[in-house]
Amino acid sequence: MSSQAPALTTMLEGLIGTLSVSSVTPAFDHSNRAVIDLLASWLESAGFRVEILPLPGQPDKANLLATLGSGPGGLVLSGHTDTVPFDAHLWTHDPLKLTEAEGRLYGLGTSDMKSFLALAIEAARGLTATDLGQPLMILATADEESAMHGARALVEAGRPLGRYAVIGEPTGLRPVRLHKGVMGESIRLVGRSGHASDPSLGNNALDGMYEVMGALMAWRSELADSHRHPDFKIPHPTLNLGHIHGGDNPNRICGECELHVDMRLLPGLSATDVRAELSRRVATVADRRGLAWFVEPLFEAIPPAETPAGSAIVRVAEGLTGHTAEAVNFGTEAPFLNQLGMETIVLGPGDIAQAHQPDEYLELDRIRPTLDLLRALIQRFCLR
Repeated sequence: MSSQAPALTTMLEGLIGTLSVSSVTPAFDHSNRAVIDLLASWLESAGFRVEILPLPGQPDKANLLATLGSGPGGLVLSGHTDTVPFDAHLWTHDPLKLTEAEGRLYGLGTSDMKSFLALAIEAARGLTATDLGQPLMILATADEESAMHGARALVEAGRPLGRYAVIGEPTGLRPVRLHKGVMGESIRLVGRSGHASDPSLGNNALDGMYEVMGALMAWRSELADSHRHPDFKIPHPTLNLGHIHGGDNPNRICGECELHVDMRLLPGLSATDVRAELSRRVATVADRRGLAWFVEPLFEAIPPAETPAGSAIVRVAEGLTGHTAEAVNFGTEAPFLNQLGMETIVLGPGDIAQAHQPDEYLELDRIRPTLDLLRALIQRFCLR
């Protein structure tokens, strides 16, 4: 007797009701293994060959790869299993319970992006390996919302997956083929403290950081003038001065100051090269002022992503949706899947405006179009 995955609503309830927050703050970080186990049981029931891939050094975190059919090409439908932390007291509805109201499905991960994994399974309902000329794979990753450990582990393993990939991040069912890279950098200057009544008694790190900030703002203008990509709403790299702390008391010369910056890189820009230039500009100021300086990443950079406009997955998605593939300013796992040899688009039913918000929701009227779209993509890239 053949078995199959549970009903779509049951899968949505299970995913939303299973806590899987990831965070760079250990107190908020949770395992995703319970979500992985749910997906594994449903996909095995649906006839997929399921592999659970624990993250190196993190036994409580894992990726999942489920494959139907065989061959060198095929299509990967990819989503992350984690969510951001949440403030339950700000929610009208229980964040860990799927709630239908006002033509919407409310719950943590409905838009970003657990629902996509259930929809991918539903779109494959009834298919068997003999139906497929190329494999269909469903990929579920860990830690996208924190450090992208899951996607990075796939790249480190170097295992080829499919020929084409769709990441179901919230895009309002509009295909995305480009996004900027994301860097977070710490700049620290160390001088010498002393009594504020006599500046010669110390070397003020806060004064030095003031000059560094001026140098960075000048560089920001240079970047905007020298690097342009017209497909982006903000067509140049950005540099944001986001956090600063220095000193401990007004009557002491500031002995140490730290600045955190966020940078968004266009495709074609390398985080390694940008960090080297950032360091050079900091060093120019610090060395002249006799300050020690340190530039260090706050997290491992997320590269920019670009899939060629002429790729088959881009052209097919444009034809199915009626929208030209776009560029977005937020980061995804697309550059890592591209590194594995896939041509990748980002295309999902949620809206980015709902992501990371209290009362996150998915519009009910997005479900049928998403299933139709996924089935059409499966037919184009997998069916005989």
